[in-house]
Amino acid sequence: MPSGRWTRSPSGSWTRCPRGDQVSRGTRGGVRAVLARWRGRDVELKTAGEIDAMRIAGALVAQALTAVTAAARPGLSTGDLDAIAEQVIRDGGGVPSFLGYHGYPASICASVNDQIVHGIPAATQVLADGDLLSVDCGAIVDGWHGDAAVTLAVGTGRPEDLALSAACREALDAGLAAVRAGARLGDISHAVQSAAEDAGRRDGVTYGIVEEYGGHGIGTAMHMDPFLPNHGPPGQGLRLTVGMALAVEPMLTAGVPETRELDDGWTVVTADGSRAAHWEHTVAVTDDGPRILTLPA
Repeated sequence: MPSGRWTRSPSGSWTRCPRGDQVSRGTRGGVRAVLARWRGRDVELKTAGEIDAMRIAGALVAQALTAVTAAARPGLSTGDLDAIAEQVIRDGGGVPSFLGYHGYPASICASVNDQIVHGIPAATQVLADGDLLSVDCGAIVDGWHGDAAVTLAVGTGRPEDLALSAACREALDAGLAAVRAGARLGDISHAVQSAAEDAGRRDGVTYGIVEEYGGHGIGTAMHMDPFLPNHGPPGQGLRLTVGMALAVEPMLTAGVPETRELDDGWTVVTADGSRAAHWEHTVAVTDDGPRILTLPA
């Protein structure tokens, strides 16, 4: 689940908007908070054993997403998919991390077509052939969180939708590859942006890179410092350290990058009605490079 809405100041820094209570780590305020986060002092570092514990939660998220992907078809509702994911998580000894989070009423986010993220599943939202569906899922096992998202075509996918989803997944893969000890947070952002732009040139389109939502730290809470934008220059920001865990999650649109939030207070849609894709993995910084924690077991 992407970290809450952020805005960029003229100086290039990022400021959390009112929904930013989604990031739950850190107690400092004012200038001290900015400096602490920039230096990484409020970023939770995990031991190797704790990373292994996060892997258990991540594998359960992957299992739930695999079940949802297999079940998704025309005529099924997003509410049905939510029930499937919740059952898989609970049968696996976990707790859905989205359910009840700041009042969120479901175990997955199911975002259809022009919905970018945070779409609320419902029995009344019945999938149709050709829909583009993004499913975001989180689980908690023994106090540790996993968070991942996939985008899939329902029935027969439109070629332009498949290209959009592929571009978003390529951006995710590029971001994950940049998660290395000694690198900067901005290196991940730049890798995501560059891959999305490269895919756009290949496909002959300009994909919108959503700026208002992004990745985040994760561990004993779902949303933690640092915030991870999906674009920006390399070589800037927090230096990555062994033991950090991040949710890397690009969101691309087939049109403009601007968004708006629906009256339900959750669902984020594209400003121009274009379709959107969202891919995500939880990844840890290790001595051996990036360790993706939400791959299938």
